[in-house]
Amino acid sequence: MKSLQIVAAAVLSVPALATAATYEIDAAHSSAQFAIKHMMVATVKGEFGKVSGTINLDDKDLKASGIEATIDAASINTRNEKRDAHLRSPDFFDVAKFPVITFKSTEVKKAGDGKYKVTGDLNMHGVSRSVVLDVVSPKSEVKDPMGNLKRGATATATLNRKDFGLNWNKALEAGGMLVGDTVSVTIDLELTRKEPPTASR
Repeated sequence: MKSLQIVAAAVLSVPALATAATYEIDAAHSSAQFAIKHMMVATVKGEFGKVSGTINLDDKDLKASGIEATIDAASINTRNEKRDAHLRSPDFFDVAKFPVITFKSTEVKKAGDGKYKVTGDLNMHGVSRSVVLDVVSPKSEVKDPMGNLKRGATATATLNRKDFGLNWNKALEAGGMLVGDTVSVTIDLELTRKEPPTASR
C-alpha cells in the first residue's frame, strides 16, 4: 500500500504533463517580426513591438485550447522613420483607421513533440482571413526571479499582403515591383501563467 501511495504522489507531482492553464503574453518580452523583399534583391525586416493576448492551453485536450492575440499596428518598426511613417499611412496599414491586428484561434492540433498547427482568423487592415500558424512551444515551464511560471512559444506563417488589401506598390524601370507580396512572419512569445493548473478532463 505504501508503494502505491508513493507512485501516486510521483504522478501528481508532474503537473506540466497533465494540466490545463491560462497564460498571458508578456508584452515586454514578445514581438511579431516580418520579412519582405525590396526591389526583388534585398530582404527588409521589421517588427511590431506591442503584442498582447491570452492563451488557454490544455495539452491533454487541445479542443479546449484557444489563443487570442492583439498587435498594435502603430508599433511597427523597420529602423527607418520615413519608411515606418509610410507603413502607418493609408497606403499600407492605415493605423488611424485600423489601429490593431488581431488573431483568434479556431482550432489547435498536435503536430509533433512540442509542435502545433493553430488555425485561426487573422484580422488586419479591416480584412479577416483564416490562416495557419506553425507553433513550437516546449511543455516545460520555468520560474522567473519573481516566482512567476513562464513558458515560451514561436509561431511562423507565410502571408500574401494583398489578401489583406495591402496593395500599394511601384513598378521598377528594369521590370518587377518595388515591394514583394509574400511576407514571412515570426512571432516570438514569452508567456506568464495566470492561474494554478487544473486537472485535465
